[in-house]
Amino acid sequence: MGLLRIDVGDLHFTARWETGAPRTIEAIRRMLPIESKLIHCRWTGESTWIPFGDFRPGLDYENHTSHPGPGQLAIYPGGISECEIFFPYGGCTTASKVGQLAANHFASVIGEDDWQERLREVGRRCLWDGAQSIRIIELDD
Repeated sequence: MGLLRIDVGDLHFTARWETGAPRTIEAIRRMLPIESKLIHCRWTGESTWIPFGDFRPGLDYENHTSHPGPGQLAIYPGGISECEIFFPYGGCTTASKVGQLAANHFASVIGEDDWQERLREVGRRCLWDGAQSIRIIELDD
Protein backbone atom coordinates (compact mmCIF):
# COMPACT_ATOMS: atom_id res chain seq x y z
CA MET A 1 0.00 0.00 0.00
CA GLY A 2 2.95 2.34 0.49
CA LEU A 3 4.70 4.36 3.13
CA LEU A 4 4.96 8.00 4.10
CA ARG A 5 7.90 9.93 5.48
CA ILE A 6 7.03 12.62 7.99
CA ASP A 7 9.69 15.16 8.96
CA VAL A 8 9.05 17.61 11.80
CA GLY A 9 12.22 19.66 11.96
CA ASP A 10 14.99 17.15 12.75
CA LEU A 11 12.54 14.45 13.91
CA HIS A 12 11.68 11.78 11.35
CA PHE A 13 8.87 9.21 11.19
CA THR A 14 7.72 6.52 8.80
CA ALA A 15 3.99 5.87 8.50
CA ARG A 16 1.91 3.32 6.62
CA TRP A 17 -1.35 4.00 4.83
CA GLU A 18 -4.48 2.58 6.50
CA THR A 19 -6.30 0.16 4.19
CA GLY A 20 -9.75 1.19 5.51
CA ALA A 21 -9.55 4.66 3.96
CA PRO A 22 -9.01 4.32 0.17
CA ARG A 23 -10.85 7.54 -0.86
CA THR A 24 -9.09 9.53 1.85
CA ILE A 25 -5.71 8.13 0.82
CA GLU A 26 -6.44 9.10 -2.78
CA ALA A 27 -7.25 12.67 -1.67
CA ILE A 28 -4.14 12.91 0.54
CA ARG A 29 -1.96 11.63 -2.31
CA ARG A 30 -3.23 14.53 -4.46
CA MET A 31 -2.14 16.92 -1.68
CA LEU A 32 1.41 15.53 -1.44
CA PRO A 33 4.00 16.70 -0.82
CA ILE A 34 2.61 18.55 2.17
CA GLU A 35 4.96 21.26 3.40
CA SER A 36 3.42 23.36 6.09
CA LYS A 37 3.49 24.47 9.71
CA LEU A 38 2.52 22.09 12.48
CA ILE A 39 0.93 23.76 15.48
CA HIS A 40 -0.37 22.58 18.85
CA CYS A 41 -4.11 21.92 19.04
CA ARG A 42 -6.26 24.22 21.10
CA TRP A 43 -9.23 21.97 21.92
CA THR A 44 -8.04 18.47 21.09
CA GLY A 45 -5.69 17.52 23.91
CA GLU A 46 -2.27 16.01 23.21
CA SER A 47 -2.22 16.60 19.47
CA THR A 48 -0.76 18.82 16.81
CA TRP A 49 -2.43 19.83 13.58
CA ILE A 50 -1.88 21.19 10.10
CA PRO A 51 -4.55 23.79 9.25
CA PHE A 52 -5.83 24.04 5.68
CA GLY A 53 -8.44 26.77 6.18
CA ASP A 54 -11.17 26.85 3.54
CA PHE A 55 -9.63 24.08 1.40
CA ARG A 56 -12.04 21.14 0.96
CA PRO A 57 -10.71 17.78 -0.33
CA GLY A 58 -14.22 16.54 -1.16
CA LEU A 59 -14.33 13.71 1.38
CA ASP A 60 -17.12 12.07 3.34
CA TYR A 61 -16.63 10.08 6.51
CA GLU A 62 -14.41 7.03 6.01
CA ASN A 63 -12.54 5.10 8.69
CA HIS A 64 -13.44 8.03 10.94
CA THR A 65 -12.73 8.51 14.61
CA SER A 66 -12.87 11.21 17.24
CA HIS A 67 -10.08 9.56 19.23
CA PRO A 68 -7.01 8.94 17.05
CA GLY A 69 -4.18 7.40 19.02
CA PRO A 70 -0.59 8.60 19.19
CA GLY A 71 0.91 8.59 15.69
CA GLN A 72 -2.45 8.08 13.93
CA LEU A 73 -2.87 10.75 11.27
CA ALA A 74 -6.46 11.80 10.59
CA ILE A 75 -7.97 14.47 8.34
CA TYR A 76 -11.07 16.46 9.13
CA PRO A 77 -12.28 17.43 5.64
CA GLY A 78 -13.96 20.67 6.68
CA GLY A 79 -17.54 21.65 7.33
CA ILE A 80 -18.33 23.06 10.76
CA SER A 81 -14.63 23.80 11.23
CA GLU A 82 -11.69 24.25 8.88
CA CYS A 83 -10.00 21.39 7.05
CA GLU A 84 -7.10 20.02 9.09
CA ILE A 85 -4.83 17.04 9.62
CA PHE A 86 -4.40 15.86 13.21
CA PHE A 87 -1.07 14.35 14.29
CA PRO A 88 -1.57 13.24 17.93
CA TYR A 89 1.26 12.47 20.32
CA GLY A 90 -0.91 11.39 23.26
CA GLY A 91 -4.54 11.32 24.42
CA CYS A 92 -6.70 13.15 21.91
CA THR A 93 -10.34 13.91 21.12
CA THR A 94 -10.64 15.67 17.77
CA ALA A 95 -12.51 18.90 18.36
CA SER A 96 -12.91 22.55 17.44
CA LYS A 97 -14.36 25.58 19.17
CA VAL A 98 -17.83 24.33 18.19
CA GLY A 99 -17.34 20.83 19.64
CA GLN A 100 -16.22 17.30 18.85
CA LEU A 101 -15.26 16.38 15.28
CA ALA A 102 -14.80 13.06 13.50
CA ALA A 103 -11.71 12.78 11.30
CA ASN A 104 -10.71 10.14 8.73
CA HIS A 105 -7.79 8.03 9.99
CA PHE A 106 -5.60 7.52 6.92
CA ALA A 107 -2.08 6.62 8.16
CA SER A 108 -0.23 5.43 11.26
CA VAL A 109 3.36 5.89 12.37
CA ILE A 110 5.28 2.62 12.31
CA GLY A 111 6.60 1.62 15.73
CA GLU A 112 10.32 2.16 15.17
CA ASP A 113 12.87 2.64 17.97
CA ASP A 114 11.95 5.54 20.27
CA TRP A 115 9.03 6.67 18.05
CA GLN A 116 6.83 7.47 21.06
CA GLU A 117 9.50 9.67 22.63
CA ARG A 118 9.98 11.48 19.31
CA LEU A 119 6.21 12.03 19.05
CA ARG A 120 6.11 13.50 22.56
CA GLU A 121 9.01 15.77 21.57
CA VAL A 122 6.95 17.00 18.57
CA GLY A 123 4.17 17.90 20.98
CA ARG A 124 6.55 19.60 23.41
CA ARG A 125 8.14 21.68 20.67
CA CYS A 126 4.81 22.77 19.19
CA LEU A 127 3.42 23.65 22.63
CA TRP A 128 6.45 25.47 24.07
CA ASP A 129 8.49 26.58 21.06
CA GLY A 130 5.65 27.40 18.65
CA ALA A 131 4.86 26.19 15.15
CA GLN A 132 7.22 23.63 13.63
CA SER A 133 7.90 22.89 9.97
CA ILE A 134 6.40 19.63 8.73
CA ARG A 135 6.93 17.80 5.47
CA ILE A 136 5.00 14.69 4.41
CA ILE A 137 5.99 12.74 1.29
CA GLU A 138 5.19 9.31 -0.07
CA LEU A 139 8.11 6.91 -0.25
CA ASP A 140 8.71 4.79 -3.33
CA ASP A 141 7.65 1.15 -2.97
